[in-house]
Order: sequence, then C-alpha cells, then structure tokens
Amino acid sequence: MHIEVTNLNKHFGDFHAIKDVNFSIKEGNLVGLIGPSGGGKTSILRMLSGLESPTSGNIYFDGKLATHLPVQERGIGFVFQSYALFKHMTVFDNVAYGLKVLKKSKTDIQDRVTYLVNLMGLSGHERKYPHQLSGGQRQRVAFARALAPEPRLLLLDEPFAAIDAKIRKELRVWLRNLINEFKVTTLFVTHDQDEAIEVADEIILVQGGKIEQQGTPWEIYTKPASSFAASFIGESNVLPSYAPLVGFPTLADLHQDGKWLPHVNVLIRPENIEVRPHNVSHLATAGEKGKVTHVHFRGDSWYLEVDTGAIKLFAYQPVKERIYQVGDEVNILIHQISVFTQTGTTWIDNQAKQDPQPVFI
Repeated sequence: MHIEVTNLNKHFGDFHAIKDVNFSIKEGNLVGLIGPSGGGKTSILRMLSGLESPTSGNIYFDGKLATHLPVQERGIGFVFQSYALFKHMTVFDNVAYGLKVLKKSKTDIQDRVTYLVNLMGLSGHERKYPHQLSGGQRQRVAFARALAPEPRLLLLDEPFAAIDAKIRKELRVWLRNLINEFKVTTLFVTHDQDEAIEVADEIILVQGGKIEQQGTPWEIYTKPASSFAASFIGESNVLPSYAPLVGFPTLADLHQDGKWLPHVNVLIRPENIEVRPHNVSHLATAGEKGKVTHVHFRGDSWYLEVDTGAIKLFAYQPVKERIYQVGDEVNILIHQISVFTQTGTTWIDNQAKQDPQPVFI
C-alpha cells in the first residue's frame, strides 16, 4: 500500500499537536517515525489507523481518500508497545482472532495460524497463555496476530520498548527479515535512533508536531536538514560559541563578539575528528593541540574528550589503536564542520589540509 499524507493537522482543545504534516511512504517500505517524546509520533500513527480523526488534512491509501474510513475497512495491522494480547486466550487463539472476525473457514484459520506460529519461531507454544511466555515471545505473538488477516499496512507503536536490550537487538534483525518476507508497508514509532537507523528503509523525523526531515538513515545522517536533525540522528559536538579553528577561517564571518549570529548553529561529527599523539600529525599545520580530559571504554571503541583550551570535543578511537590516558597531550585534526543557518546547511572542509607540503613532526 502506498501512503500519502497531506496538510494533516490535529488539535486537542487549544493544543495544536500536529501541524501541517506532509509525507509519503512507498509500497513495501519499512519507515521509522522517530523524534522526542511528545513530538506527535503516536498521534500521526493513530490517525493513520483511524483510531483518531484529524482536525484537517487528508490521508490517501493507494491514491484513494481514506481520511474518514472506518478502522475495520482500512486493512491495517496494529502492534502496541504493551502487546495488548488477550490474556484469557492461548497463543493460537490470539493469532486466530482477526481471522475469526473476518469469518474465515476453520481450515483457513488453522493453516494461516500454523504458518505464522512456525514463522515466528513459536512452534510448540500454541496452547500456552501470554503469562507463560517471555517478553520477546509475547511480542512475536502480537506480530503474528497483526499479520494474520494479511493487512496492507502494518503500524507499530514502539514495539520493542518493553523488552530488554539484548532481545531488542535480536528482534530488530528479525523484524527487518519479517517485513522483507511479507512485503507489507510498515510504519513504526520509536524514540530509539539506533533502532530506526538499523531497521528502516526511510526515517521521518518529527519534532513539535512537524516533519523535520524525511530520508534514508544515511541521507539524514550525512546531510541533516537542521541542527536538530544532526543532533538527534547520530552524535555531534555542538560549538556553543565561536572559537578560531585552524583551517576554518569562514567561521569568523558567523559571529559577533564571540557569539554566533542569530539562527547559526555549528556542529562537528565525532568521526570528523582525528586524534593523534602530540608528536605525530598527518598535517601538522591543519590541527589543534589539546589535552585528553576523559577516556571511556565502549566495547568496540574508546570515547575520548579533548580540551584545546578554546573548545571541548569528543571523538572515538578504534580499540586496536593507541589507548590514551587522561592528561595526555594530543593533536586533533578536524576534517569537516557543519554549519546550519536559516538559509540552509553548509559543510565546510578543513582548508589547511590542502597544504601542498604537509609537515610531519
């Protein structure tokens, strides 16, 4: 199912929750609806499902107006954060519920439920009740129940939020494979950026009831449309005030008395910062000198904080490289800086790296 949302608005009394939202989702895509709490993600999901009516605007399914279509006529499967399984029903009966509502034959119900139970890795649990299952198993039952009636659109409201971290990571891969198997258009709400980046074909970033940006995880990470997008998807060093940095002379045009001009935000991605011992530098004239103030082991990398005297930055160091200690003097090379203004986003490369005769110390 192809989804098109145009000029969608929702008021709750005097509160304008959803503000002129526009987006589209290609058929078969898995899209993450992500943003801070209270940003409007669940309200958008509920309007798509028909559980909530928009104040204005329209929703189209495959080009047909569906704004006021009854819930039962939308062809939607819904998976809630709390699973919402029927506690008095077995796994089999939970999965079969939607099929019974549709008055499917007993043979069709048996075949469909058996297929889904096996696909979800729940074979042997058909006669168990929800309280006899683990959190991950209950969530798989919820997915099976949502998929049983063969929906054209699957809506997921923070489906893994109630599951422990290890199982949650396993279920991300499982969900990606599941959607590939069924080829059903899927929109899932999450506040977990790692979850969205790992699973989604596209991300719709929501803030304050508005769409901040829509694109692939890579597009949003590498070309964020705003400082909010840059800080929410991935990590960034935010420069609170102006400091002269080697190789970035144009920053001097963006401040007044050390303060950034209005609507100017300057960020540096940690992967654009290279840390080396103080006596080793790829481009000695292009770097800053600093001192390590904090070191933290992350399992797959080292987290470093470095103070240059003018600014404080954090970066990551591969575990196979040198282990720094607090107090070590280092050289840092900033490869690129992101500048956000009212007129757009600019990525500035370190001009000093173009030195035709770099000096190695």
